[in-house]
Amino acid sequence: MKMKKYVAPSMPAAMKKVRADFGDDAVIVNSKVVYSKGFLGLFKKKSIEVVAGLDRAEVRESAPLLAPVQPLIEQSIHSDQNSEEIKKEIADLKLLMQSMQRHSVGAKYPDELLPLIEQLEKQELNQELVTCIGDELFAIIKNSKGDLSQEELFKLAKECLVASIEHLPFGGISYEKKYINVLGPTGVGKTTTIAKMAARAVLEKKQKIGFITTDTYRIAAIEQLKTYANLLQAPVEIVYNKQDYEHALEKLDHLDLIFIDTAGRNYKEVKYVEDLRELMNFEQNMESFLVLSMTSKERDMETIIQQFLEFPITKLIFTKLDETNSIGSMINLMVKYNKGLAYYTNGQEVPEDIEEASFESVVELFFQGDRK
Repeated sequence: MKMKKYVAPSMPAAMKKVRADFGDDAVIVNSKVVYSKGFLGLFKKKSIEVVAGLDRAEVRESAPLLAPVQPLIEQSIHSDQNSEEIKKEIADLKLLMQSMQRHSVGAKYPDELLPLIEQLEKQELNQELVTCIGDELFAIIKNSKGDLSQEELFKLAKECLVASIEHLPFGGISYEKKYINVLGPTGVGKTTTIAKMAARAVLEKKQKIGFITTDTYRIAAIEQLKTYANLLQAPVEIVYNKQDYEHALEKLDHLDLIFIDTAGRNYKEVKYVEDLRELMNFEQNMESFLVLSMTSKERDMETIIQQFLEFPITKLIFTKLDETNSIGSMINLMVKYNKGLAYYTNGQEVPEDIEEASFESVVELFFQGDRK
């Protein structure tokens, strides 16, 4: 990639220069505010410095070229034997590539699309989906000769997002299976989520329910579940091993639904996933839901989902939406792993703060809030 550095009084002026040299295929590598020296240190002038490049096409001779990135890296690696410094250079390169990806998405679209692109990125939607939506809307703008309002563009963006997730299964408990198995790592609000699901089954569907808990590692979790069970007048069975589990199933067999609260463990560890496999039969007339917290890092949630890919997870449940300002990772994970959504929760109140998911409600939730 060949790159150039531009200095201009404003970002629009800098972008005009970039487009003049590179066209719409330009990649913005970096941008920052710089100040020129003033008289006696006063009256400093603010400018915008932009570094842009192009993967292909010849570059016009209107600004000094920066040295290509790859030869410099190769030279550094060959000349420097210190592994720590090499690791640092590789990490810096990754940051550079991430910056290029972020800036290149907005740079390839006309100004009327930028507020929408910013909204998608603000919600942390992955770059592949952002580009897909941006390209489709760009094509529509070209055909409409620029007659679309911002409201119309956002409406079209919603339709694009719907198209990416509408094929996935949505909705809560089917009431076709007897056992409702709720899985999830520690700290995601799994027990409270089970109580919300169970309360709705009792209040709205008039189901006779019971609870099984395998979370014997935390006394507080057992007491919490017992409190909810007493309010719903439902029995609770505490399970320590496979024999206890089989006995609990027999004891609660007369009920309509049995909610299974599995132990909240660090499921990034394969051992704990295998313990679950040994404890219960996931094919035994069971719906299984994996609970994840929106306050977790997307990469950590990916690791947990990957551990459960061999399990028949019916749908995902996302908690703590009220504790985050972006929900793009929820959609990213659903699309990447082809998993539907059962519920999302937005508070601690039982049973109020839980919503049964639909693709329409998820898209509306995604586009809620300030669109500045």
